[in-house]
Amino acid sequence: MRAPLQLGADEVHVWLAWTDAVDPVADARCATLLSAEERARHDRFHFERDRQLYRVAHALVRTSLSRYAPVAPAAWRFVATPHGRPELLPGNGGVPLRFNLSHTRGLVACVVSLAREVGVDVEAEERPGNPLDRVSDHFAPAEVAALRALPAAAQPTRFFTLWTLKEAYIKARGLGLAIPLDRFSFEVPASSSTPITIAFTPPIDDDPASWHFESMQPGPRHFLACAARRRAGETLRLRVRTTTPLGD
Repeated sequence: MRAPLQLGADEVHVWLAWTDAVDPVADARCATLLSAEERARHDRFHFERDRQLYRVAHALVRTSLSRYAPVAPAAWRFVATPHGRPELLPGNGGVPLRFNLSHTRGLVACVVSLAREVGVDVEAEERPGNPLDRVSDHFAPAEVAALRALPAAAQPTRFFTLWTLKEAYIKARGLGLAIPLDRFSFEVPASSSTPITIAFTPPIDDDPASWHFESMQPGPRHFLACAARRRAGETLRLRVRTTTPLGD
């Protein structure tokens, strides 16, 4: 087993794997890493494309975690929070790792940190229907106004940027849709050198300054956002790397 990769206290690592690049041999190896519970859930998917996405995503989680601790990928054990977010079983690996997983057609992502709330979301632009039809239901009024003020050609990109940011935040909090999506809003600057900021309205009680967000397009038709809780005065470093689900 290779030496653990160093993960700084001020670092957040995101590992990406493109599912179309997984060959049949690697795909079969991904399935061997799953626990009995994961295999049972995997087998309940009706379509093979969904089964493949599931096994690749969950293999990526296991191999990503094994980069930082001397634990074989198949040996990791997880527990679900009351809102359904998977976390490491306490004491598993001896390192205070936190992680989050997201997958969409063609791409899976796993974010890893040390003892820090983190969330990641990836979305593929190809999805049925017009996503802009849902903005009034899921976005805050300020976000809706800013989105509709953009030229029509720029609106889909801004929609997916906001959507992935909102998903990354609620996943980092671990509360899912118990957090109303229209009660917090993002300000996305035109320049990537200016930080993305968040604002809250009741009933959400959170500190905007305690969050770090990043948004990007890892591919021409895919969107990614990451959310990480930070301490006062702390500057975080986000590193995004492409790998295979087996960590090769």
